[in-house]
Amino acid sequence: MRERLGRPESRTVVVWAALTALICGLFSAALATWGAWHTARPLPDAAETTALVAEVLPGYEVNEVDPGAALFTFYSQPLRPRNLKSLLLLDGGEYQQGSTVATVRTTPRAAQQEMVARAERRLRETGWRTFPPHVTPELTCRAGGGCTPAGGPDNVSLVARRDDTGVDIHWLANPSVDGTRLTVAVYRDTPPAVLPAGIGGGLVGGALGGLVFAWASRRTRHPHSAANGVTVLYAITMLFWWAPVLLAAPQLLGHHRDEPHPVWHPLWEWLGQPALSLFFVVGAGCALFALALAMVPRRDTDPLATPAPEFAR
Repeated sequence: MRERLGRPESRTVVVWAALTALICGLFSAALATWGAWHTARPLPDAAETTALVAEVLPGYEVNEVDPGAALFTFYSQPLRPRNLKSLLLLDGGEYQQGSTVATVRTTPRAAQQEMVARAERRLRETGWRTFPPHVTPELTCRAGGGCTPAGGPDNVSLVARRDDTGVDIHWLANPSVDGTRLTVAVYRDTPPAVLPAGIGGGLVGGALGGLVFAWASRRTRHPHSAANGVTVLYAITMLFWWAPVLLAAPQLLGHHRDEPHPVWHPLWEWLGQPALSLFFVVGAGCALFALALAMVPRRDTDPLATPAPEFAR
């Protein structure tokens, strides 16, 4: 007997099917947007970055430029197969959008507030959309524990966007060990292809996830020999797939509210990926094992015995 999709047995099944379709759609959309992100222009080189600093910050001299190694990097380097172990073992948060960084060790002799105002005005004059400066107090930490504001100048960041480029200008409250007083990070904005790719990938992934759940649910009804095992594996899958989302999304939302973002964090970070990618991999393994068990033949699919014909007396 061939298994077919039919009317759901209960509203609970409908709810779980919807949750399965939703989570599959979200992860599919994240994968599609990751691919679409790579349609962005390459990061600016040293010459382009130096010219940009001269345009938006006249009077500042660039001492060093560190070109971005890739559009997305792991510890500032392109992601390579040898990094997969570190990526899975709760270090995936280091996979971030790359940028080209210019370092300035000498700045005009002016108050920090005045320098920020000048830069903000110059950015607007050259066609950039600016966001309110973000201030981070410089802290003094005691050996016994605890940190308090130092009472001096603060760290100030000014972010802006123009066309497909974002810029983050960061004034340090105190010079770093090498004398750095200001850094300018230049990165790319979200490419136009990301939104349609995310919508299309989400719809396809959600539909496939819902259909696979419906098939497995119908096939593993009792008296299927692996019904209980499939239920346990499915519960583990949902726990390990939804937990990163419920942890990461509220935290990232608060981060966006606290700091201005000319370029929003990509979709996969809202799903806790790859920071919590180990959870996703374990959940995916459980899901595949559950589908394999669902393929075990059911007890009620054996051909029915044909009754012996009744002979006339």
